[in-house]
Amino acid sequence: MASQFGSATENADEQRFRLLVQSVTDYAIYMLDPSGIVASWNRGAERFKGYTEAEIIGQHFSRFYTEEDRQTQLPRRALATAVNEGRFEQEGWRVRKDGTRMWAHVVIDPIRDPSGTLIGFAKITRDITGQKVAREALRQSEERFRLLVQGVTDYAIFMLDPDGVVTNWNAGAARIKGYTEAEIVGQHFSRFYTEEDQAAGVPARALETATRDGRFEAEGWRVRKDGTRFWASVVIDAIREDTGQLIGLAKVTRDITERRSGQEALEKARGSLFQAQKMEALGGLSSGIAHDFNNILTVILGNLDLLRRAPEQRRERLINNAVHAVEQGRKLTQQLLAFGRRHLHQPEVLDLNGLVLGMDDMLKQSLRGDIRVEFDLAQGLWPVEVDPAQLQIALINLAVNARDAMPKGGQFRIRTENVTAPGSDLEQSVAIAVSDTGSGMPPEVVARAFEPFFTTKEVGKGTGLGLPQVYAFAQQSRGSVRITSEVGRGTTFTISLPRTHAQIVERQRVSHDPDASARPLRVLVVEDNAQVAEVAASIMAERGHAVVSSASAAEALNVLTSGQPFDVILSDLVMPGEMNGFDLAQHVRDRWPTLPVLLATGYSDQAARAIKAGFPLISKPYEPAGLLLAVEGAAAAVTTPKQHSNVVRLPRIGK
Repeated sequence: MASQFGSATENADEQRFRLLVQSVTDYAIYMLDPSGIVASWNRGAERFKGYTEAEIIGQHFSRFYTEEDRQTQLPRRALATAVNEGRFEQEGWRVRKDGTRMWAHVVIDPIRDPSGTLIGFAKITRDITGQKVAREALRQSEERFRLLVQGVTDYAIFMLDPDGVVTNWNAGAARIKGYTEAEIVGQHFSRFYTEEDQAAGVPARALETATRDGRFEAEGWRVRKDGTRFWASVVIDAIREDTGQLIGLAKVTRDITERRSGQEALEKARGSLFQAQKMEALGGLSSGIAHDFNNILTVILGNLDLLRRAPEQRRERLINNAVHAVEQGRKLTQQLLAFGRRHLHQPEVLDLNGLVLGMDDMLKQSLRGDIRVEFDLAQGLWPVEVDPAQLQIALINLAVNARDAMPKGGQFRIRTENVTAPGSDLEQSVAIAVSDTGSGMPPEVVARAFEPFFTTKEVGKGTGLGLPQVYAFAQQSRGSVRITSEVGRGTTFTISLPRTHAQIVERQRVSHDPDASARPLRVLVVEDNAQVAEVAASIMAERGHAVVSSASAAEALNVLTSGQPFDVILSDLVMPGEMNGFDLAQHVRDRWPTLPVLLATGYSDQAARAIKAGFPLISKPYEPAGLLLAVEGAAAAVTTPKQHSNVVRLPRIGK
């Protein structure tokens, strides 16, 4: 009974195994007898080879081999190998029933009974033609790539292991560096660097950067086998497996010595050309200044001379003419200083829309009645930090430029907007676009528009400093200005100014009546120019102030140390001698901290230092009312809280 049960179980297991083998379709699984005759056949074998079970059982398995393989006795040797070594495994071409070929992976295992007697072979075959095609395509691609890299002679292309040891070498590397492949493979790439770079650890940093960032790129001197140097452009890329594991680095080097030499020669030539252009520009600058100032001086001298002989009723007009000429000279000086970035820069956090709207009347006076003024001001405009006076001058200059471009009238428009650079929320700016519908400018004029004293206007109709002042203002404000113009259709100047996140502070407006009573002050005037000192002293004496004059800082200190009391010091900022006005102010602050010092300057690099140090400043040329306002304000500041800005802004002449 037990024997019958065991036999039934074995038959059931054998049946399940047979069903398993028969159901496999991706592998040909079949049996051979000891002589190679097919004894069983599964569905995978039928699918791969094309024979039905009835067609192939009893046939020798050699019919699956190519004619070439049969001639070399490969089927017989395959069985012999399986018997002798316990296994035969190979890839090769096999033939289907219809004569087509497939690339097969074949395994033959011998089957023995418990006594060790060979009773047949188990043969498993898989069609891997697709894999072979893919591998062959990859091999051919790699071979073509290898030939490509080896064929490149203008670039040194080679591999490094993670430690920087050279693992292969192309023809370009041999040509550029002078080493053969046999000489350099296995050597560290640092030998290509100069001794200075090696001592400074440059090769190690290059590997570290490429490993960390995935790429290293630089230019520098490299050394050939013969010791000569060349200027190289170098790129090192990290190579990683899919897992991210670093397996090496690809290094590409190009000899750009000739290109660098050419660039240096070009820069030298450009430098020479720039010097020539600079001298030409200086010549134009000198002649332009001479022309404009000679006109101004002619007006002043002529009116003063006429004033000596003029009847009473004409004197006011002659005086006004002379004062107007002085104002023109002051404007010209301001434009020159702005162009040379030597103007006193006094930035404030501003609401540009408010400033532009506040210039409505000023702009209309600069234009004509036949020119329509329009404002297109963006809501929520970001604040900027610029010098408001210089911005006003820039807008007036653009208005005058537009007026001259529209002799028959037209439209003058100012538009503001917030601008964010594409792809960044950090590069934010405010744009002021000033447009006209005038005659426009051809490209050659646009290219020279910002050159000092370049003008297309008639002689005496323009200084050629208006647009250079606009350019200098934009640059000094860390911004930019660009021109778009079309002949016959008008011009637009767009000033871009960086946004600031600082808060806008309301500017305090201080009124001053020159005729109002003020307490008498004791004033020490320190001025090396005797005529300027006399004018300042006369203005203050007329006001009722007591004035003592000194021609130098050293002389002023002698007066102070004598014990003579003063309420305020008015000192020129630029003076000859070992101590200038700023040095004097510092010395007075240290020794007499309650004695205020007002500094005056027409131009000085020391002005920014004076403002930063907290000293009030007045600009030359000053008007009597402005001088009194500044002196009395400086004296009063000793007993009143500090204002937002210690710079005194003077009213314009005639305003």
